[in-house]
Amino acid sequence: MKVLTVVGARPQFIKAAPVGDALAAAEGVEHVLVHTGQHFDQSMSDVFFEELSIAKPDVRLNINGGSHGQMTGQMIEALEEVIVEATPDWVLVYGDTNSTLAAAIAASKLSGVRLAHVEAGLRSFNRAMPEEVNRVVTDHLSHLCLTPTATADHNLQAEGIDGTLVVRTGDVMFDAVLRFGALAERRSTVLEEAGVQDGGFVLATVHRAENTDDPRRLRAVIGGLRSLATDVPVVLPMHPRTARAAEQAEMNLDGLIILPPVGYLDMLALERAAQMVVTDSGGVQKEAFFQRRRCVTLRTETEWVELVDLGWNSLVPPVTDAEDVAAGLRAALDSDEGDEATPYGDGDAARRVVDALVQS
Repeated sequence: MKVLTVVGARPQFIKAAPVGDALAAAEGVEHVLVHTGQHFDQSMSDVFFEELSIAKPDVRLNINGGSHGQMTGQMIEALEEVIVEATPDWVLVYGDTNSTLAAAIAASKLSGVRLAHVEAGLRSFNRAMPEEVNRVVTDHLSHLCLTPTATADHNLQAEGIDGTLVVRTGDVMFDAVLRFGALAERRSTVLEEAGVQDGGFVLATVHRAENTDDPRRLRAVIGGLRSLATDVPVVLPMHPRTARAAEQAEMNLDGLIILPPVGYLDMLALERAAQMVVTDSGGVQKEAFFQRRRCVTLRTETEWVELVDLGWNSLVPPVTDAEDVAAGLRAALDSDEGDEATPYGDGDAARRVVDALVQS
């Protein structure tokens, strides 16, 4: 059996690491890894392959920049050629990026190729999010929907997807946190570099277009974080998109501890040591939970509804002003820890993904 995996963005590199190992350990399975180039610079791409010892991609397409349509169209054309040449039994995709959508469309047009989607069934129910459209389309094109939670199963059932195509594997990101957490503790020096103490700071990440591309929302986020920083140090690894937007809008970042983009091990170390995590990232919400840290999500909705239901996550949409954001952050910082449930499986999702491919 041959599996062709398509990745393109930071979270997918991380998810692909444990699954790649499971594929390598499986008897009679050949694995081809394709990197579209969606995240292409060293700080957002190569560093993850290097520090996590992930096998280098077999194919690099180097497609990045441009509009959603331009990028996705170029990827579809290039991926079709790669898939035709490789002749895989399965095309395996992760999450909800343009790379995922492009691979799903390319695979769906070719006979004899089946599509499997890791993290199937997630829904924010906000079609204004490009990621929501990507994940919905990918699920409905897939021959195998590999879900992380019972909620994801129910979402697919509600959309009429045949239950025989749905396999709950658990969350491969939990596998990654368990695998790399100890390594992060041994290797990372990011706390010293940031000048903060274990348990003595708040970690923030901001990168989504709805927050960075709207100056009013970004001002509310940055202003809320600066206000919180008068009470507790706030560490903000700065995504390139956020840095550009803040510079263009001439935003004042005084009072925040600004770091360049950090690798996965440093991110795990920061999450584990933080009092609380503030983010608009889906993956960081879960990483915070896996390390039992309170989280505030700077959005109006989240795909990971279990985290809100269990009391580990709260939504603070930056749609008004900095004072309201700061009030939401302070309320979360003072709240109790959530329920100790484990809705994302037991850390053996990667093996279950490979088992599902082999047995289907």
